Amino acid sequence: RVLFVDDNKMLHDVLDRLLSRHGIQVTSLSNADRAIEALDDDDFDLLITEASLSGTDGLELLNHVRADHPQVKVIMVTGQANVQHAVEVMKRGAVDYMPKPFSTDEFVDRVKKHLAAAAEPPAEPPVQASSSAAPSTEPLSKYVGEHPSIKNLKRLVPPVAQSKAPVFVHGESGTGKEILSRVVHELSDRSKQAYVTLNCANLPRELVESHLFGHRKGAFTGAIEDREGAFERADGGTLLLDEVTEIDLPIQAKLLRVLQEQEFQKVGDSGKKQVDVRVIATSNRDLREAVDEGSFREDLYHRLAVFPLHVPPLRERLSDVPLLANHFVRKYCEMYNMPEKTIEDALQDRFQEYDWPGNVRQLENMVHRGVALATDRPVIKLDDVFNEFISDTRPNGQAKAQHVGLNGGEVTIEEMERRMIIEALRDTDSQQRAAERLGISARTIRNKLKKYREEGYAV
Repeated sequence: RVLFVDDNKMLHDVLDRLLSRHGIQVTSLSNADRAIEALDDDDFDLLITEASLSGTDGLELLNHVRADHPQVKVIMVTGQANVQHAVEVMKRGAVDYMPKPFSTDEFVDRVKKHLAAAAEPPAEPPVQASSSAAPSTEPLSKYVGEHPSIKNLKRLVPPVAQSKAPVFVHGESGTGKEILSRVVHELSDRSKQAYVTLNCANLPRELVESHLFGHRKGAFTGAIEDREGAFERADGGTLLLDEVTEIDLPIQAKLLRVLQEQEFQKVGDSGKKQVDVRVIATSNRDLREAVDEGSFREDLYHRLAVFPLHVPPLRERLSDVPLLANHFVRKYCEMYNMPEKTIEDALQDRFQEYDWPGNVRQLENMVHRGVALATDRPVIKLDDVFNEFISDTRPNGQAKAQHVGLNGGEVTIEEMERRMIIEALRDTDSQQRAAERLGISARTIRNKLKKYREEGYAV
C-alpha cells in the first residue's frame, strides 16, 4: 500500500491508474497534515511525498514518519533538485530521492523495488558501534583545497558516499574528477571491494559494449576468448564511467537497464547476470546540455544525476593554487629523492596571474617540471617553469603564436585544423552543427577542444 502526497491533484488520478496496473493500492492526499492522520489511522508500506507542500512540508512529514512510523519507507519527489537538499533528505532517512521530470517506467521500477524491500523480513538490529567506529574522512585529505567551493564539496561528499545512489561528477578536464570519484568510493561501505575505472572516451566505439558488459568467445570477429566486462569486475564495489557522455545512444539504453535492474547480458550470451554495482559517472560536458542536444538519453540523465557534484575550475579558486603547488612540490621531491624545496615568491605570483586552461593537472605538470629543473637548488625559480622556450606557459590564456614553417608564413596542418574548428564553432555556435559543417563527429570536436585547452590555447 502506497500513500502519495502532492498538492497537484491532477497527479492523483495519474498515479492511481499507473500503479494500480501493477497491483499497488494508492491513497492520494493533498497535504501533509492529512497524511499524518492517515499514517496514524492505517498501515502503509511506502510514502511518496512532494518536497514542497503548502503548510507542513515534505521534510517535516519525513521527520514524522521516521519518528512515529519507522517501518514506512519514504521516497521524496521534487521539482527543485539540488545536491544539498538531496543529501539532507537522505540523511533524514528517505530511501530514495527523485528529481522531476522522470519517466513513468523509472517511477514504477523504483516504487516496486522499495515495496519489495519493505516486504522482506526485518534484519536483526545491528550492534551499536562506538563513535570511534564511524567512517573515517581521511580520504578527503587527498582532495587538496581550502576554497569555500571545495570546503562545501568536501562537506557533501561523506553523506553522498554513504548512499547507494549513482553519482555524477561534472567539471572541466584536469579539475580532479577522478580523484573525487575515488574519494567517494573510499568513504562508502564498498571501500574494501573492487574499484573499476573505464574511460569511455578512449574506447573504440565498436568495443564499448564489450568493455562494459563482457563478451562470449566468437561473439564477433576478434573475440577469441570469453571476456569479463567492467560491471562484472566491479560486482560488489564501484564502477567509474569516465567521460560517460561519449557512450553512443544504443549502448546508453543498455546501460540504463543495468542501472535499473542490476543485471546485464554479455555480448553473444542469451543469459543474464545479476550484479551489485554502485556507478559514479564523470564528464567535462554538462549532462543537461547533452540531453538538449540529443546526444544523451534523458532517462539515463535522471538515473545518473541523483547526486550531481560540480568540481570548479582552478581559475575560480586561485586561493588554492599555493596550497596545491606546495603539495605537488612535496610529491615530486619524494619521487626523485630530493631534499625539500620551496617556490620563490615571483613564481607564486605568476601562478596567481595565470588562467589555468588545463586546471590542476596543468599546475601539477608545471610544478613537476620546476622540481626537475631546479635540480639541487632548494628554491624553484620562475625561469624553471615559465620561459620563452616552453610553449604552454604564456600568461592569461594568451593564444599560441602561429606555427611558421622553414620558408616562413605557412602554418602546420594541426594549426590549420584548429583554426577551421574554432571558425566553425564561432559561425554555428554549436558543436553538433560545427561537426556537420566540417564532416566530422561531435565527439571528435569535443576531444580536439579538450586537447587544445590542455595545450594552453584559448578556446
